[in-house]
Amino acid sequence: MTLPLHSRKDLTARIMQEKIYSLLQQGKRLDGRGPRDLRPLTIQTNLVEKAEGSALVTMGGTKILTGIKVEVGTPYSDRPDEGSFAVNAELLPLASTTFEPGPPDERGVELARVVDRSLREGKAIDLKKLCIVEGEKAYILFIDIYVLDYDGNYYDPALISAMAALATLKIPRYRVVDGKLEKTDEYFTPELTALPFSVMIGVLGEKFLVDPQIDEEKVLDVSLIIGTDEKGNVVSIQKNSPGPVPMNLMDDIIELAWEKTQEIRRKFLETVPVKLAGE
Repeated sequence: MTLPLHSRKDLTARIMQEKIYSLLQQGKRLDGRGPRDLRPLTIQTNLVEKAEGSALVTMGGTKILTGIKVEVGTPYSDRPDEGSFAVNAELLPLASTTFEPGPPDERGVELARVVDRSLREGKAIDLKKLCIVEGEKAYILFIDIYVLDYDGNYYDPALISAMAALATLKIPRYRVVDGKLEKTDEYFTPELTALPFSVMIGVLGEKFLVDPQIDEEKVLDVSLIIGTDEKGNVVSIQKNSPGPVPMNLMDDIIELAWEKTQEIRRKFLETVPVKLAGE
C-alpha cells in the first residue's frame, strides 16, 4: 500500500513513512512501543529557586521546563473578582536544529495556546481565589514553558509540566492594612479544581498511535492533541497538521484519548499528590 505523503519530494520521508506504517500493521513501533503506549514519564518539581513554582517533565527524549512567576496587578474590568494567568512557550535552539533563536515562532505560539486552552477550558484553577481586592488587586500568574529537548510531541509534557508547577506553586499572601496592600511572610498554594491533561494521537492511513516520537511525527497524515478532565469531559482539541481526520476513526480516537489521559493522570498523582477543591 502506498500512503499519501504530503511532501512527496522527500524520498527519505516516504521510505520512513512506509516503514512506520508497516510496523503499525504488526502492532509495533520504531522504539519498541505498541501503538497505544506512552513513552516513560518523569516529573520533578521546585527546581527553579527564583520561580514561585516550577516543574521539569521528561517524556521519552522530550524535556520540558515550566516556571511560574507571580505578580500583583489589576483584574480585568469584566472579571473584577478574578485573578488571571498568561502562558508563554519558547522552543529553545538547543533543543532541536529546527528551532531558531528569536521571538516565539508560530510553533511556540501554538504550543502556548494549546496549554492555555487546556488549563482554561479544563478549569484547572479557581481564578476567583486569586483575587485580593475586588476590582482593584489580583494575582497574575505568568506560566513560562521552555522546550529543552525535542524528540516529538512537546504538547503533552508541556501541559503536565504546567500542571505540576501549578500544583506546587507558592504564592506570597497579601493583606490590606489601612487601605494599603501589604505583603506578609505567609505563602499559599491555590487549590486545583480539575486535572486536565492531553494526549497527542497521530493518524497514518487507517492506523493511529499515541505520543509520537520525532520520526513518527514527521510523516503522520494528521495529528490531534485532545485534552480531557478527570470526569471524562473533552476540554480541548487541536488539529496541528493539514491532513483530514478520518471520521470513522474519531470515536476510537476519543476513547483512546480518555484512556491515555487517565493513565497520565494516575502517574501525575503518584509524583504530585493533589487534593482537588471540594474533595
